[in-house]
Amino acid sequence: MSRRPIVAALSALLLAFPVAAQAQSANQTPLTESENPINDQGSNYDYRSYVTGVTPSVPGVSLQVLEFADRLILTNHSGETVTVLGYGREPYGRVLADGTVQLNTRSPAYYLNQNFYGDVNVPASASATATPHWTVVDRTGRLEWHDHRIHWMSPALPPQVKDKAKRTKIFNWQVPIEVGAQKATVNGELFWTPARTNAPASAIPVLVALTVLGLLLVLFMRRRRSGGGSNIGSTGGSGEAVHPEKEAW
Repeated sequence: MSRRPIVAALSALLLAFPVAAQAQSANQTPLTESENPINDQGSNYDYRSYVTGVTPSVPGVSLQVLEFADRLILTNHSGETVTVLGYGREPYGRVLADGTVQLNTRSPAYYLNQNFYGDVNVPASASATATPHWTVVDRTGRLEWHDHRIHWMSPALPPQVKDKAKRTKIFNWQVPIEVGAQKATVNGELFWTPARTNAPASAIPVLVALTVLGLLLVLFMRRRRSGGGSNIGSTGGSGEAVHPEKEAW
């Protein structure tokens, strides 16, 4: 029985191990602080925010949370202008019926949303009562923005979380919008959800070790059978000498 295939397989596995580990690490691309603040208590990975509905229901308008609890994306196919209101209920962003996406640079939210915790200086020209100044940012019919109302606004652990290993509801949230002249509310929930473990990455060495041990066991058993099934110089039932097979390397 040739042992070359087994040796080649063992070599391939040992070579593949660092490559797989490197690929696993490469897939875990770190986010910037504004996207995913890391702190002693947790990170954005530990939270999940969900849209539970829009009241009243608005046909053609859909919303979704991006990056766990970081951003909202609104898609407008209603045939109306959909306006997202800021923290002082001022016009912040809007999607026109033709798909044009605009932001109001005089809305305080325009500046506050540029930092995960809103730690920025808002210029005096921006206020909830200022006349909107709209600037076009896209023409896709989709408005994507960071919204402080959908996430926990502190690096400290929320008081609702008594056990960090347990999924816990933090609060309900609301984002006011206007569809044409109709007022509506985007409703959602924020949960503390323990971050994903590194089980897939840590399992790679174990899987490789088990595979190597299995191949070594197969090699050992085959060599044992080859050595114990015949004797050098013995004769078979026909009287002819029986010679053991040589293993090729």
